[in-house]
Order: sequence, then structure tokens, then C-alpha cells
Amino acid sequence: MRLLLDTHIFYWSFYNPEKLSNKAISTIMQAEAVFVSSASIWETAIKVRLGKMDGSPAQLAAEIEASGFQELPVWSRHALLVADLPMHHSDPFDRLLIAQAMSEPLHLLTADAQLKPYSDLVICV
Repeated sequence: MRLLLDTHIFYWSFYNPEKLSNKAISTIMQAEAVFVSSASIWETAIKVRLGKMDGSPAQLAAEIEASGFQELPVWSRHALLVADLPMHHSDPFDRLLIAQAMSEPLHLLTADAQLKPYSDLVICV
């Protein structure tokens, strides 16, 4: 299975691994490839700047490769798919991650149950 980690799952894997469930850890460990979207670094940078998250976006970006994960750039095909998604969720970053997962295709590993209605590719942990 090829995975795309949502922002919180990736953030927790680096800053708060105790927040990851056993299912999340097991799913990541068993994946043939694990991706982190460049949008997750963008989202983290914004939230750190606004004081909603702690940490360093630069450290998180470096952690992608150091963890053996792969960075997934945001392509125009991802952005275009966002326009066609139903409004199950209003967060623009989550909608972009869904679009990336659907277009690649990748399984999106998330703790956000609101994303499940989008696709069978969503794995809630």
C-alpha cells in the first residue's frame, strides 16, 4: 500500500509520536511507500506563524527525507480536482490532500473522520 500522511499524522510522527495510534504506526510501517505533501509543510508554516502549532516547518521538511518518506509536490491536476470535490470538509489543506490521494492514487492516513466520505482511499486512525 502507498500512503499519503495527512498533516497531523506527519506532525505527530515527528513532534508527538505518543499521539499516533498503534494502527497508524502499523499502517505506516507496512506501507511500501509513504508520501508527505508539500502542502503539509505549507499548512504547518502558516499554523506555526499564527501560533496554532509549535515547531519548525524547516525541520519538518527535512524530516520527510530523513524518515524515508517521499515528498509529494502539489501539481495542477491536484488543484483542479479540488474544484470537483463535494463540500464534506471545508479545510482547504485537507481538500487538497484528498485530491492528491485520489489523483495519484494513494491511501490518505488521517485522524479526521470527516474525510472518510470522500473516498475508500481514506484510512481513519
